[in-house]
Amino acid sequence: MVNLNRSLQFKLCSALIVLGLSACQSVQPQTMLPQTVMATALPQDPFIQVYTNHEPASKYQEPYRQQTRSGDDLEQILVDAINSAKSSIHVAVQEFRLPKVARALRDRAANGVQIQVILENTYSRPFSTFTAEEVAKLPEREKSRYTESQKLIDRNGDGQLSSDEINNNDALVVLDNAKIPRIDDTEGGRRGSNLMHHKFMVIDGRTLIVTSANWTTSDVHGDFGVHGDFGRAVSRGNANNFLKIDSPDLAKLFLQEFAYMWGDGAGGQKNSLFGVKKPHRAPQTVNVGNTAIEVRFSPSSSKIPWQQTTNGLISQTLGQAKRSVELALFVFSDQALVDSLEPLHTQGVQIRALIDPSFMYRSYSEGLDMLGVVLSERCTAEANNHPWQPPIKTVGIPKLPPGDLLHHKFGIVDGQTVVTGSHNWTDAANRGNDETLLVIYNPTVAAHFQREFERLYKTATLGLPPAIARKVSAQQKACPEVVVPRKFEKIKASDPIQQKVNLNTATQEELEALPSVGAGRAKQIIAARGQQPFSSLEDLERIPGVGAKLLTKLRDRVTW
Repeated sequence: MVNLNRSLQFKLCSALIVLGLSACQSVQPQTMLPQTVMATALPQDPFIQVYTNHEPASKYQEPYRQQTRSGDDLEQILVDAINSAKSSIHVAVQEFRLPKVARALRDRAANGVQIQVILENTYSRPFSTFTAEEVAKLPEREKSRYTESQKLIDRNGDGQLSSDEINNNDALVVLDNAKIPRIDDTEGGRRGSNLMHHKFMVIDGRTLIVTSANWTTSDVHGDFGVHGDFGRAVSRGNANNFLKIDSPDLAKLFLQEFAYMWGDGAGGQKNSLFGVKKPHRAPQTVNVGNTAIEVRFSPSSSKIPWQQTTNGLISQTLGQAKRSVELALFVFSDQALVDSLEPLHTQGVQIRALIDPSFMYRSYSEGLDMLGVVLSERCTAEANNHPWQPPIKTVGIPKLPPGDLLHHKFGIVDGQTVVTGSHNWTDAANRGNDETLLVIYNPTVAAHFQREFERLYKTATLGLPPAIARKVSAQQKACPEVVVPRKFEKIKASDPIQQKVNLNTATQEELEALPSVGAGRAKQIIAARGQQPFSSLEDLERIPGVGAKLLTKLRDRVTW
């Protein structure tokens, strides 16, 4: 590097420091001496600590396969946080299978700490209670979860589950034996919400854990026994992030969310509220030290305008970008959200995105939109499909150990702001699931997510792989005209005006989206303009039943 000018040396050193790679000493006026490249720990905010299970500056001995590997030991961080509890612990997590965490909760309960646990109903039953007949009927994905759990419980590997192994290693049995109250999302008297997808814990009304990881070995350490080999060493766990936040004010908001779901607890009056049964709440901002954090809980019902939903908040946050947006997403399938990103691209903002391989190339993937291509189903694209023109080439899939997934759900704006939580960037998460989203305005926090993104991006496959390119080409030949269904969200009179609807050219669906215009009235408008085009708003009064009240609602929303 001695041939680089001093300015370039500074830039290179700064980039390496962001990545946690210390490769240079102090830059002298004429020279810079290289030294061994090695990962160094990034600074942590005193109130907001960030961890990832693939962190290159950390190592730990994974407790089940007894192997030393890079990464933060997320299970141990959970255990340490639980062990600090003095009065209360509230847990809301989709799936809970980690035995060390369960035993830590058991021990705190024995010391008088009040503990409550909420789970997704699909994962609320101990796997050790399943019969062979029930296992045989499980879908393949759930069957692999069962196999992994059984091998985790069977610590001596003899193929038999002793009562001692079950009582100490089946996490849900450990909770039940300790008489720790728990419910799932059927407690409200229904069959459950779309998904109780939260992954948070509140300790003593102050310490908050928010993560993208379920409390399972697959999401933390790696896959055990999915293919019958408990000792498989290659899996390192689905890529996940983990936040530990010290803030009574932020914890209070999470406890309110917990209280809606808990109701009066197990076996009570069925007053637990999940999914869209919970009241709609706008994002709230809390100052944690010197950091502003916005928190938003999903879902929002279809009656709430998209701009006021969690995905709408993501869109608003990304829209603040001036230089760069980086995305690391398990799945990305919200058309409105990717559409809101496109103007940033045309304005010169650098956009880079990684999506898990299992979702990246599906017909509904917005990664395909960013790459400018369409994959249709029977010559029909997803609703409102809109490939970018010009496309970008900085979208792709990470290279992961066999069996592991990109399970993150985060975005970074200008290296300063982070969007993260349990919330996948999908319509299902937005409109149906119980989810958490945090927007954190803190460059120290953002540096940890930036490092994780760069770690994944440096070996990623970008653009269209040859096999997918051939599939796109074949579909273009088979489907010279791809049908793109149109879907419009209903506009309320109180919603902000974004784009006016032309009465003379609007489709049936566009007209139906207008306030107080249903399918019947939309058909009347189309029929009326067929006889004589509209030349003013008052021309709508030609339609029976249209009066001054409707004209007032439409006055600023239509043109002709």
